[in-house]
Amino acid sequence: MIEEKRIHIIHGVLFVALFACASFYISEFHLLKYLSLSPLIIGIILGMIYGNTLKKNMPEEWLPGITFSSKKILRLAIILYGFRLTFQDVLSVGFSAVIIDIIIITGTLGLGLLIGKLLNIDKETSLLTTTGSAICGAAAILGMEPVLNNKPHKTAIAVSTVVIFGTIAMFLYPMLYRSGSLDLTPEQWGLYTGATIHEVAHVVGAGNAMQESISEVAVIVKMIRVMFLAPILLACALLVAKQRNKTEHRSSSSVKITIPWFAFGFIAIIGFNSLDILPQPVVDGINYVDTFLLTMAMTALGMETHLKKFKEAGIKPFFQAFILFMWLMLGGYFIVKYISSI
Repeated sequence: MIEEKRIHIIHGVLFVALFACASFYISEFHLLKYLSLSPLIIGIILGMIYGNTLKKNMPEEWLPGITFSSKKILRLAIILYGFRLTFQDVLSVGFSAVIIDIIIITGTLGLGLLIGKLLNIDKETSLLTTTGSAICGAAAILGMEPVLNNKPHKTAIAVSTVVIFGTIAMFLYPMLYRSGSLDLTPEQWGLYTGATIHEVAHVVGAGNAMQESISEVAVIVKMIRVMFLAPILLACALLVAKQRNKTEHRSSSSVKITIPWFAFGFIAIIGFNSLDILPQPVVDGINYVDTFLLTMAMTALGMETHLKKFKEAGIKPFFQAFILFMWLMLGGYFIVKYISSI
């Protein structure tokens, strides 16, 4: 019986993997490459299309495999995400970049949660949307999902806000750069781009559309933001546990904290990668596999998402994301301008 269950899980995982392969293939289309739409984003779109049309024809025994992909594989993918950063990267751009990232992350988190409360958005959707804007887009949202243990459609809504406003920023920033509208040096443009655009892919796309030196700084600054994912996940795990304890009127001694152990793994991998033990081709290979695993997780989440939930959520999460986008673009400019000149 147990062996049969494992086989069904494997079938479900392989089914999700096929969609991930298709996502990688589609992401190479010229238009999608121009838009810098990563396989992760394409994966959740394909998953949602399938989940809302043909999923009823899928063998029910495969469903645990989809859940396994959206939960277990997701955690492994977040851990391996640490291979994209080293502590040496942080030193290469200077302490001012760290300060800028801290101010922007904390400001975005505080503002986002305030807006969510004012707009009466449910706390989970609000926190997911805010985290995606504050740190690293879809990857941050995926990292927060196991901490909140929320419904898949809330993750999908948050990811869609990141896709929309991250893509807008990717095209808008190079236009502002070429027009000379913002009084920033190339180094400041790198700080500004990396500290305020949502997705890593969007940062790469915007940086490459400006100049190579800007892109190099922007990517490192962006990855420093990614490094803050672990402590934020841990802090949120504690706050969520306390909030649920308060809601259920339990004593403080009975607080159950869901510790996101994968966050510690993420930091440990960054430390290991900083030792420069593995050759770069091996690290590149790991990062490619990690992107595939993240795509599988996104695809599985899409399959578990019902579009009617988007209608129920309404426009509020997107309005919240729009305000955060304006804060990142305008507030980020003044923060970068001031901090980098000290």
